[in-house]
Amino acid sequence: MNKPLNIALNILIFALIAGFGYYIIHSMKSDEKNTLPNEEDTFASPYKLAYSFDADSDILSFYIFEHKIYIALADKISVFDLLGNHQRDFAVKSGVRDIVVDHSAIYVLYPTEIILYTFNGQKKHEWQACSDNSDYCKVTTTKDYVFVTDAENKNIVQYTKKGGLVRFIRSPVGFIIPSYTFDIININDTIYTANSGRHRIESYTLNGEFITSFGKSGAQAGAFAGCCNPVYLAQTANGNILTSEKGNPRISSYGRDGKFRTILFDAEMLGGGTAAFKMQVFGENIYIASKKTISVYTFDATFSERTCANSCAGCPFREGC
Repeated sequence: MNKPLNIALNILIFALIAGFGYYIIHSMKSDEKNTLPNEEDTFASPYKLAYSFDADSDILSFYIFEHKIYIALADKISVFDLLGNHQRDFAVKSGVRDIVVDHSAIYVLYPTEIILYTFNGQKKHEWQACSDNSDYCKVTTTKDYVFVTDAENKNIVQYTKKGGLVRFIRSPVGFIIPSYTFDIININDTIYTANSGRHRIESYTLNGEFITSFGKSGAQAGAFAGCCNPVYLAQTANGNILTSEKGNPRISSYGRDGKFRTILFDAEMLGGGTAAFKMQVFGENIYIASKKTISVYTFDATFSERTCANSCAGCPFREGC
């Protein structure tokens, strides 16, 4: 083969390879554009910041009960009213993983034990984890039971309120917990927990029976991305579920049937970063914790007038939504 023809063939082959590479890259970008909503251009939150207040140090966990905010800090529980006015403190040992409050006690969760306190801050009762290698993450209560997620044993542990072991609850597909993203909540005696490594939320009866699950993997609205999302769960007064994600932080709303409704807060509104934001709901307000600050967001009535006349998607607390 003569040299000019050889050069021409090489140029043609190079052009074909370059063209194919361009096609692949262009297709990936087009697919990304079709599957990922451009939240920066289109996102509008139905909430606006009302006020914020600070605790003494970074917030490990917090819970709202009967118009009081119970905040777990490094070595104490601080109690605030809903406007952020400090009420009182009581000492606890360090290493708190979670806190939940009901009419019977303040439950403080540690990796291998649960300690109950009275509302005056006096130790009431405590019990050790039922497994030597337990690594407890999150806790919730019902009228008669305490449910704890265990990241090491990949299960939910159900106790009586006196600390008696009732049962271990395992996911029918297995819990995958790459990090401490194993939240659990109680909504009307149905237990909801994050199976974060599988990008889904599962529900159980008080007898530990699996009911159903919802969620899917993906970066688009209504899906969970990364190694382990969602991180945190919260419930609204009408039983809807809020999820908080890490990586690309955002808070979303789901119906009681698991149907995605809307994104309530995007990363820019939350302040950026990659960590998930802790959250609690009281009335129509959403309380969001970041480092030592709790920010309180209220529903934007003007958003309601603009949007909710046609759709309930952005109105997570409205009747019938």
